[in-house]
Amino acid sequence: MIDLRSDTLTLPTEEMREAMRRAELGDDSRDGDPTVRRLEEKAAAMTGKEAAMLVASGTMSNLVCLLAHAQEGGEVLLDPESHILRSEMGGVARLAGLFHRTVPAARGSLEVPALRDMLNARLSSARLATAVVCVETTHNSAGGAVIPLASLRDVRAATAEQGVAVHIDGARLFNAAVALGVPAADIARHGDSVGFCLSKGLSAPVGSVVCGSAAFIARARAFRRMLGGAMRQAGVIAAAGIVALDTMVARLAEDHRRARRIAEGLHALDRRLADPRTVETNIVMVDLAATGADAAAWVKMLADRGVRAGTWARAQLRLVAHRHITDEDVAGAVAAFRAVHAELTRELARA
Repeated sequence: MIDLRSDTLTLPTEEMREAMRRAELGDDSRDGDPTVRRLEEKAAAMTGKEAAMLVASGTMSNLVCLLAHAQEGGEVLLDPESHILRSEMGGVARLAGLFHRTVPAARGSLEVPALRDMLNARLSSARLATAVVCVETTHNSAGGAVIPLASLRDVRAATAEQGVAVHIDGARLFNAAVALGVPAADIARHGDSVGFCLSKGLSAPVGSVVCGSAAFIARARAFRRMLGGAMRQAGVIAAAGIVALDTMVARLAEDHRRARRIAEGLHALDRRLADPRTVETNIVMVDLAATGADAAAWVKMLADRGVRAGTWARAQLRLVAHRHITDEDVAGAVAAFRAVHAELTRELARA
C-alpha cells in the first residue's frame, strides 16, 4: 500500500534503532538522563533558545506551554483552524482552564489589526487578560502552509507592546524552516516558546521538544509532571531524536518536492482537485466537491487501488508525503486517483 495518511507513520531508521539500543540512560525525573540532556541541548541550540524539555507528544507540548504561560489564567488567542482547537480534544479549556478567542487568519497568518484589538494586558472588571497568543507553522489545516517571517514579526511586535507571550506550535517546524530556507531559530525567535515533533517527518518513533527561556522551561517541567509526562529512562526515546535532528532535517525537501508532484498530477487530471501553488511543504489538500463522491467513498475506492488517504472534511482529503513515499509511489498514487476519477466521471455521465 502507498500510505499517504500522515507523516506520523514514519518508522525509525536503522541508525536510530542502534542509537536507542546503545543509549546512556538515567532517571530523567530525578537526577536527569544524560541522553535526554544531549537532545535538549541540541534542540535549544537549533531553535536559538536557552533551554528545552522532552515531552511525549505535540499535544502535550502545546498544553504544557499554555499552562506555563498562563500563570493567572486568562484568554488564549489563536486562529480558528489551529491544531490546538481542531485536534487537541479541548485541553485548552478542560485541562488548562483557559478561555480561547479566535483571531481572523489567512492560511495560519493572524490578521494583526484584529489581534491588536483583542489583546488585553491586564484583567479588568469586564475583560479577561490575554494569557498567550498561539501561532502554528506549518499550518496543518491550511495544507502545510508556512507562516511568512514578516507575519511572525508583526505578531511579535503587537504582543510585545502589551507584554503578552507568544507560543509557536511548530509540530512541523523544520518543514517550515526548510521551505523558507532559513534556520529554525529564525522562526523560533518570534515566540517565547516553541514546540516541535520528532515523530513526523523527522522519523523518530516518539516525542516532541519544548524550547524557551531557562525560567520558562523550569516552570514547564512542573506542568509536565502534572500531566503525567515525567519519564524515567527517556534516553531510549531521546537517542532517536538526536539522530533525527542530525540526519533528517535536510531531506524534508524531498517530501516537499513529492507533495508538489502529487498536486501537479491531480491538477493535470482535474484542476479542481488540487492547486500546486498552495503546496508549500509536505501536505496536499484534495477538493472532492465536483467529483460526485464524498471523502469516505474516495478513501475506499483508493484503498481498493492500493492507496491509503486520510479524510479531512466531508469533501476533502489530506495527503502527506514522508520518508517512505518514493517517486514511484507518487506516480502510483496519481494513477489511482486517475482511475477513481474516471470511474466517478462515468457514473456521473450515466446519472
